[in-house]
Amino acid sequence: MTTDLVAALDIGGTKIAGALVDDTGAVRERFQVPTPAREGGDSVLAAVTAVLDRLVAADGWSAVRGLGIGSAGPVDARSGTVSPVNIPGWRGYPLVSGARRTVGDRLPVALVGDGAAIAAGEHWCGAARGVDNALCMVVSTGVGGGLVLDGRLRTGPSGNAGHIGHICVELDGDTCPCGGRGCVEGIASGTAIARWAGERGLLAPDGGPPTAAHVAAAAGDGEPVATAAFRRAARALAAGIAATATLVELDVVVVGGGVAHAGDVLFAPLTTALGEYAALPYVRGLPVRPALLGADAGLVGAAAAVRRSPGGD
Repeated sequence: MTTDLVAALDIGGTKIAGALVDDTGAVRERFQVPTPAREGGDSVLAAVTAVLDRLVAADGWSAVRGLGIGSAGPVDARSGTVSPVNIPGWRGYPLVSGARRTVGDRLPVALVGDGAAIAAGEHWCGAARGVDNALCMVVSTGVGGGLVLDGRLRTGPSGNAGHIGHICVELDGDTCPCGGRGCVEGIASGTAIARWAGERGLLAPDGGPPTAAHVAAAAGDGEPVATAAFRRAARALAAGIAATATLVELDVVVVGGGVAHAGDVLFAPLTTALGEYAALPYVRGLPVRPALLGADAGLVGAAAAVRRSPGGD
């Protein structure tokens, strides 16, 4: 890069965040708005535009030389379109061209799935730094993932490689909004954890439906339904991780996102379940680490993705 700044967007079912990121991975400016996920596609783009407008007006924008976009998927990096499972208004939506209406045509733009963005970020300056082969996951409103193989982010032709959230782990499971059945996301996402626990009588402290954070807190106190919800989620994650590691061989798995903030409530049963599913010698003992970049992982990763893309350095 001829400058130390790139712009980054992190788009998910709950929030849309934007930042300017320097060449050390430090976030210099950060703005965020809620995702109007149940509204029409143009309303969601308007939220994206609001964040981009703030970035364009920020100090340092004149030095920006690229825009990285990490979006809930699936994405199509070739066409610049997105079809996030948890944003129904976006189906084949032209996100890159929509963003260009704000940032102009001079900047290289890299579009990747949010899981791939987190993989790029954690490999650049997080829990997978210095590791050649890693699966990095985000477990939040949905479940996504990205792969670093032979020291390089591998996004695949369309930008979706490593999308572990839609691996089937329950052959007769519920139909997923993606069209499949028994997907990891349908069992292990924060949304799924909260729904499953709520259907079995767990309530939030105010008597309403629980969130994943409520379930995590209750599980930390040993509440049986909440504990079972996290154990169930951990087994689904472990099955997906074991399948991925069996296919490509991994040195480490990094797990981030809101659900990972539950700490041992998630990681303890995940480690136990992975010991059951990852049986082959080259998969056994696979370490699982919490992500290090926190809430800014997607932003740092989107910045890393555009730095590594053609025209980005």
